[in-house]
Amino acid sequence: MRVDLFDFDLPPERIALRPASPRDSARLLLVAGDAQLEDRIVSDLPSLLRAGDCLIFNDTRVIPAQLEGRRGDARIGATLHKRLSLREWQAFLRNAKRVRAGDRIDFGADVTAIAGPRDDEGGVTLRFEGDEPVELLLERAGRMPLPPYIASKRATDARDRTDYQTMFAREDGAVAAPTAALHFTPGLIAALDAAGIGRETLTLHVGAGTFLPVKAEDTDAHRMHAEWGRIGSAAAARLNAVRANGGRLIAVGTTSLRLLESAAREDGVIQPFEDETRIFITPGYRFRAIDGLMTNFHLPKSTLFMLVSALMGTEKMQAVYAHAIAQDYRFYSYGDSSLLLP
Repeated sequence: MRVDLFDFDLPPERIALRPASPRDSARLLLVAGDAQLEDRIVSDLPSLLRAGDCLIFNDTRVIPAQLEGRRGDARIGATLHKRLSLREWQAFLRNAKRVRAGDRIDFGADVTAIAGPRDDEGGVTLRFEGDEPVELLLERAGRMPLPPYIASKRATDARDRTDYQTMFAREDGAVAAPTAALHFTPGLIAALDAAGIGRETLTLHVGAGTFLPVKAEDTDAHRMHAEWGRIGSAAAARLNAVRANGGRLIAVGTTSLRLLESAAREDGVIQPFEDETRIFITPGYRFRAIDGLMTNFHLPKSTLFMLVSALMGTEKMQAVYAHAIAQDYRFYSYGDSSLLLP
């Protein structure tokens, strides 16, 4: 399938640089089947779902995975994107041509790492020196890894330490937030509980590969990045029970959706899962595990816009995004959201 089918023009002023405050005051575009689009707000969510439905959240926690350092006189930037072992991470490097295998990079604050060979995705293995847990080193020397479309417009600051973290975050390992869940607050969760809408959590450590552009001209030529995820046996059983009792499974974010679809059998039964997934969802895919999706607005020609087009139809989603742009919805990680119910 041609990648240019998923292109659209987005005015740069539509890119949100800060989240809505309070978080659940963000706008929410309801897209239900062939019905007319409805402009709502996130706090309306309890009235848009049914008792017995279940929202599925990703409980991954974003680590301060961006580092600035030096190899001799050369400035080197590193974005960690995948843990390999207790002290080794794969990283994308800025100014990587100045780094060879065996070089030591000094990231300041007594944090150093030895560069390894390049991998087939263009990254470099970094082996952190010392005995302290790498998480402590990152807390000392790292910054929150804001997406490039935000980081190119303003500097990361102290607010991002909390703004770019969901209320469900507890499992360290992501280098990008599951942004649909950024809209949730304790008050909204209480309202969902009162409406009889359930919730479940799973873990998918979102990698920096989620921001990589699709460079191929055809989707068949695109190689999807790998991300590690886990769904426990008890959680899988509870999710299957929701469906058995007539409820709908609504993924909060494409990360939750991709993990659920990776774990589902052909008959839609969700299995326990603990592995990497490279699932790439494009139009023609038959969804097995989910009945709806809450998600923010994505980049043109991105794998995530392809995913929502697979769920709702490419022409439909082009119309949805045209409406969102015309109505001044805010896009991307800190932007507004949509509720897609096919």
